[in-house]
Amino acid sequence: MPKKGHSEEQIVAVLRQAEADERVTDICRKVGISQATYYLWKRQYAGLGVSELRELPKLSNFDWYRDRERFT
Repeated sequence: MPKKGHSEEQIVAVLRQAEADERVTDICRKVGISQATYYLWKRQYAGLGVSELRELPKLSNFDWYRDRERFT
């Protein structure tokens, strides 16, 4: 089964639906993801908004370069 790329807006919307006391199983069924994917997103993106999610890849690349310089 091919992967579906979900946008940052979709991920945040799914996590916010669960915060609004909707059942996780119902949310996952509507969006078409597994519960494992939901809990992975929850662990990775808990408390982040759309703007912070967009900044996350930039920050991770920055940390990688900073650590690389420190250890060489």
